[in-house]
Order: sequence, then C-alpha cells, then structure tokens
Amino acid sequence: MCDLNGLKFINDALGHSSGDEFLKSFADILKKSVRGNDIIARIGGDEFVVILPQINDREEIKKIMERIKENIEKYNESIRNKILRLSVALGCSIGDNKEIDEILKEADDTMYRNKLLTKESSKRQLLSVLMAMLSERDFVTSGHTQRVADLCKKIAQKIQLDEDKKNRLILLAEVHDLGKIVIPDHILKKPGKLTDEEWEIMRSHTEKGYRFAINSHELSGVADLILKHHERWDGKGYPLGLKEEDIPIECRILSLVDAYDAMTNLRPYNKVKSHEEAVEEIKRCSGTQFDPYLVEIFEEVIEKAS
Repeated sequence: MCDLNGLKFINDALGHSSGDEFLKSFADILKKSVRGNDIIARIGGDEFVVILPQINDREEIKKIMERIKENIEKYNESIRNKILRLSVALGCSIGDNKEIDEILKEADDTMYRNKLLTKESSKRQLLSVLMAMLSERDFVTSGHTQRVADLCKKIAQKIQLDEDKKNRLILLAEVHDLGKIVIPDHILKKPGKLTDEEWEIMRSHTEKGYRFAINSHELSGVADLILKHHERWDGKGYPLGLKEEDIPIECRILSLVDAYDAMTNLRPYNKVKSHEEAVEEIKRCSGTQFDPYLVEIFEEVIEKAS
C-alpha cells in the first residue's frame, strides 16, 4: 500500500492540474520500481496498491520498497519546482492464505503507522522548501524580511500591541510574500507597468500564500493575515475589499512598513526614494491606503529609527 503525502496541499495551493501531474509522476516511479508482471492500481485520491504475485519473502518486498524510495529520491533531485517533491508512506502484507480484505487491512495499518511517523517531518520539509524558494527571490527578500520585521516590532511596542498579536505580526512580516513563489518571473521581475492580466496574476499571491499557510501547522495561525495584507483603509484593496478596522491591525501595520521598505530599496518596478520622500508619500496616503492613527505612530517610530 502506498499513500502519497501532500496531494491536498498541492491541489489547494497550485490547483488540480498540478495535483494530477504529482500523481502521474508517482505512478511512473511505481512502474519503474516494480517487476513487469506486478499490478499497480490507484484505489483512492492519494492511495495506490501494488500486487506482487509469487512473492512469499518479506526481504524481496523490502527490496522493491527500497527501489521505490530510491527512485523518489532521484526524481526529487531532478525537478526544478521543489514544491512538487514526492514523499510517500509504504506498508505491506503477505497473503499466507489470508482473505484479501485481511491482507489489505494489514498492509494499510502498517502504511498508516509509517505515515504518522513521516507526516509532520514531510510538512516541515515542505515549509523549509517554500521558505528557501522565497529567499531566492533576492529583490523581495534580500534584507527585506528582517528590515520589515524589525520596524513592525518597534511599532507594535509603541502601541503596546498584545503579545499574541505582536508574535503573529512578526511571523507575518517573514512570510507575507509566500504566495509570490508561484508568480512567474516575467511578471514578478517586470521593470515596467503590468498589464491588466499580469496584475490579476500578481494580485493572486495573497490567496496563494493563504493556501500554502492554511496547510502548514506552523503557519496556519497567520494564514488569514497573509490573505488580507494588501487590503486598504479606504476599502479599495484586495482580495476582499475590507476597510478600516475590519482589516486586522497586524495587516494595517505591515502594509505601512512594507510600503516604506519597497519605496526606499531597489525593486524592478520603482525608482528608489529617499527616506524623506517615502515618509511624505505615506503621509499623503493617510486615510486612503493607510490607517491614519498608525501613520502618526509610524512617523514617530521611523524618525527615531533613522
């Protein structure tokens, strides 16, 4: 019995066409790993069964299972999109004149025990892959994450934000751009103005980030904040069009700090502004893009920090 880890995550985050490719890749690996007369079947969403006729020795089964694992490792090393790395839990049973239902149950039980052992580690591994891929987007994350987190922390302290919200804010500062992993480079790094179609794709990064986060134990607590971090005080933001205090305060703080950092550091789509120019632009957008109260706090904090 084989249970493929991460199919729901792939379907939710990248869409069912990516999930289909994920399944096909694993099916191809199974074909390469077993003997010519063995039977492979998909019996559920992410479950496969392999029937191995004329095998009565667990050592032979172990060799086939090891081949499956080795071929998965080779596949994972070869693919460019590390999100689509394969991970599988395996379990086996030998007939020995047992009823077929009993054989399947025994194989399923051993597979499930193995899945429990690998499930959390595979999720952590996936999160590590996502964050490593995000860090490769140099213009977004080269020092950006730390600068934004530090400034968010200072504003949180200034307004005496409660500890739980402060911790969520700092985590949000680190992962708010997570959804940009799946935005194509020709859009993400385009130096000129985006077309309407490209802009729609770019805006989808909040929802993509939400889907990644909601499927991660470590990030599920900030998934909602990732979704809402591009909302505006006047209700003209995206994706939900929330306004004023309907927008979580963590998102209102982050949007201020993120905008300042984007204006004062090199990005493909803008000319770097001076500290003074960036502060003036934020003040100009007080009451439209940004929370007016937080703009005042930001001014105090940024002047002390600069």
